[in-house]
Amino acid sequence: MMPKKADDQELKLLLEAGNLDISACGVFFDFDNTITSYDVLDEIIKRFAVDSEWEEFEKAWAEGKIGSRECLKGQLKCLRATKDELIKYVSEVKVDPYFSKIINLLVFAGIEPVLTSDSFTFVINQILRCNGIKGVKVYANQLRFSGKNLIPVFPLSDPLCSKCAHCKRNRLSDSRSRSRFLVYVGDGRSDICPAQAADLVFAKDSLIRYCADMNKPCVEFKDLSEVYNHLRRQTNGTNVKR
Repeated sequence: MMPKKADDQELKLLLEAGNLDISACGVFFDFDNTITSYDVLDEIIKRFAVDSEWEEFEKAWAEGKIGSRECLKGQLKCLRATKDELIKYVSEVKVDPYFSKIINLLVFAGIEPVLTSDSFTFVINQILRCNGIKGVKVYANQLRFSGKNLIPVFPLSDPLCSKCAHCKRNRLSDSRSRSRFLVYVGDGRSDICPAQAADLVFAKDSLIRYCADMNKPCVEFKDLSEVYNHLRRQTNGTNVKR
């Protein structure tokens, strides 16, 4: 039988009591500006764009006139970079130091942490590798190279969702049969869909406003140290690797 979604009152009581069973949770993270301190994909686009046309796609996306799939397809046509150039650029990106602490906590509890992003697996995996982070499942768009041309591929798009290149909500919905509670950590527009599907949302920046607009309760955070401390309190501080 599929586990029942927690209602807001039940979740509130569990959190206040500090006895939410972390081992019963599925935990999902956005990537850009969530486990990193800035939007890495935006900076890649700015760095390797050969003209300013990408800004028109960004503006149309921000105004809700196009979805992220159309936006990314248009923006990547403006870029020129070889695979080696891109690897060199992203190898300098640092992730929040508390991300590895969260991973240790979750893995000890028997949970496989999941990164779900509207960026690209090639970029994310390179950054995780350079930061020595293992044990994280990554769902994102794919990237192909043809000389200096970057070609986006969207294997996780949903024809019923016009907003997203990768509809992250589906990753949470797919895990509902395995997890009693779904936790989502994110920061912005691409996190609206998964936030709606989550039981507990950690939100920063514009996602806080989006949650308020949806009447969706959330735990506000500025960096992952706050998320780590919150999750750790739910374990009552016992039997967790530091």
